[in-house]
Amino acid sequence: MKVYKTNEIKNIALLGSKGSGKTTLAEAMLYECGVIKRRGSVEAKNTVCDYFPVEKEYGYSVFSSIFYAEFLGKKINVIDCPGSDDFVGNAITALNVTDTAVILVDAQYGVEVGTQNIYRTAVSQRKPVIFAMNQLDGEKADYDNVLEQMREIFGKKVIPIQYPIVSGPGFNSMIDVLLMKKYSWGPEGGVPKIEEIPAEEMEKAHELHQHLVEAAAENDETLMEKFFDQGHLTEDEMREGIRKGLIDRSIMPVFCVSALKDMGVRRMMEFLGNVVPFVEEMPAPVDTAGNPVRPDSEGPLSIFMFKTTVEPHIGEVQYFKVMSGTLTTGIDLDNVDRGSKERISQMFCVCGQLREPVDKLCAGDIGATVKLKDVRTGNTLDARGCDFAFDFIKYPAPKYQRAIRPANEADAEKLAGILTRMHEEDPTWEVTQSKELKQTILSGQGEFHLRTLKWRVENNDKLPIIFEEPRVPYRETITKAARADYRHKKQSGGSGQFGEVHLIIEPYTEGMPVPDTYRFGNQEFKLNVRDTQEIPLEWGGKLVVCNCIVGGAIDARFIPAIVKGLMDRMEQGPLTGSYARDVRVLIYDGKMHPVDSNEISFRLAGRNAFSEAFRNAAPKILEPVYDVEVMVPADVMGDVMSDLQGRRAIIMGMSSENGFEKISARVPLKEMASYSTALSSITGGRSSFTMKFASYELVPSDVQEKLLKEYAAKNVED
Repeated sequence: MKVYKTNEIKNIALLGSKGSGKTTLAEAMLYECGVIKRRGSVEAKNTVCDYFPVEKEYGYSVFSSIFYAEFLGKKINVIDCPGSDDFVGNAITALNVTDTAVILVDAQYGVEVGTQNIYRTAVSQRKPVIFAMNQLDGEKADYDNVLEQMREIFGKKVIPIQYPIVSGPGFNSMIDVLLMKKYSWGPEGGVPKIEEIPAEEMEKAHELHQHLVEAAAENDETLMEKFFDQGHLTEDEMREGIRKGLIDRSIMPVFCVSALKDMGVRRMMEFLGNVVPFVEEMPAPVDTAGNPVRPDSEGPLSIFMFKTTVEPHIGEVQYFKVMSGTLTTGIDLDNVDRGSKERISQMFCVCGQLREPVDKLCAGDIGATVKLKDVRTGNTLDARGCDFAFDFIKYPAPKYQRAIRPANEADAEKLAGILTRMHEEDPTWEVTQSKELKQTILSGQGEFHLRTLKWRVENNDKLPIIFEEPRVPYRETITKAARADYRHKKQSGGSGQFGEVHLIIEPYTEGMPVPDTYRFGNQEFKLNVRDTQEIPLEWGGKLVVCNCIVGGAIDARFIPAIVKGLMDRMEQGPLTGSYARDVRVLIYDGKMHPVDSNEISFRLAGRNAFSEAFRNAAPKILEPVYDVEVMVPADVMGDVMSDLQGRRAIIMGMSSENGFEKISARVPLKEMASYSTALSSITGGRSSFTMKFASYELVPSDVQEKLLKEYAAKNVED
């Protein structure tokens, strides 16, 4: 394989919603470029891109797959991404290391929520966008309707390069308004017949051609002047204008394809090879210091590791992009993130699971390597003297959680190692050990996302695991002041234990003053604060402790022990064992013994006095509430609203956005446990949602009563 220079390399992300046909299109692209001799199919489980066992089992892409094609003297690297929103992390990674997004739109279903989501991501990454309208031969295909929908949603930048003469089962020909030719195919697709445009299509073709010429000319003053003078542009001038329009993101071309029958694919590949910008023409990525790093093959060598897979008989395969310089085999590099050294002993250009060894890759190119010692996804490897570091991939917050444990507790350590490896393969699988919940929490983008991990662990690693609903991180607080005292006394021969603590507790809000008098029943307590500690809590809120001891009732050396006792109960609240927060404690009296008093005595006395006072202070349970935004088609909005209201949601607002309805609501986390699955079921997978922590709010009284009973029953069992 020849060594391609930076000005001969193009990097493309292949995107689209689930079922739009990306993997099938990838097969057709590989076939048209001569990489494979026979096209596989998803149904036959023999495609180049979907080669992992879980992908063959489920029949959809789980991981992004990288392939390259040598076409028209250029090297085109393509990353084929899963369409499901559950695997959006792969698409985000791909967009960060490629330069152009090709987004498939299903001609039968039009612009779906998944299409809009990935489009927004591409725009946020400032990537040129090309649309390919696929499945034009489908039963429900309607080119004109879908094109109009695209223009309404994505704007006037959507410019057709082609249009079908007929869409639907009769689709077998189209008009290319860039080349002004008619393309037609036989029943099996493949090599097209290229003819002059029929007279009955000439008027429409000429009108669309003029729109394309105007769009191309707008991106270059010289072309604009020529267009005004002559009224037309040459084919090469139009290509140059479109290329500049792609770079400026002022034009979004639309192509027509049937990936299944290989119709229009080669023509689209010609456009990718001739018109799409090269790596060096795109804005330079920025390193962690904020400096742009040009893809200069003569510059200092730096590579970015953007993807990891674990494959049978090979182990870890690390995928990288050469950010600067020229990479050769046998070179030693420094891992900027981990402080280790690595030798690149082997390099490959990849087509799915097919790998071709190479000795050199220039800036902008994408490759893979194996047998690295200490490299993680997201690491930067630099040659000596280079100080680049990259951290530009930002993943979305998880939307679905499950507690995970092995069926056999003896396998806990083995499971931890597997989950660490899985996170390397897909960083949107997040694993946390929750001290608060006493569970291992697995987070992801949806039920399918986590179910896929479960299948792989149980089938590939032969380790049975159990998913459970995560416990909810409730908080406990109080709503009024209360007082209590407790004497801890223990005598068992020799020195004993003695400590007595009197205290008052009250709800705390930032900046509130300390009253000098408290009244409980007929008793009045006048306090003089000698010392105040504010303890910020890891889980939010504060514990404020005021020392109001007078006359030496409790020696100052025992106050830290009392505070430890208070923290014991703040970490395990008296109501449900949840964290407590936002409490002020005033220690105003107590007793001690000259021999038997010690730290443990006052720690226990403080803890038990706090527990008693807490229960008398009108305690309340707080629950985490999230801001949720749901994008739904208008026809199912009522059903989605009803479901949200059944989840104790407060609807904050509704609006229309690009043909979809957006519902904004605040929903308790407890009610979101199965929302991903429910929303998919209600809307047939046509909706998506995001959620972000908002605040802790008081639970309704009936919910609190239920939680208290559950906690009491659990303690009885224990």
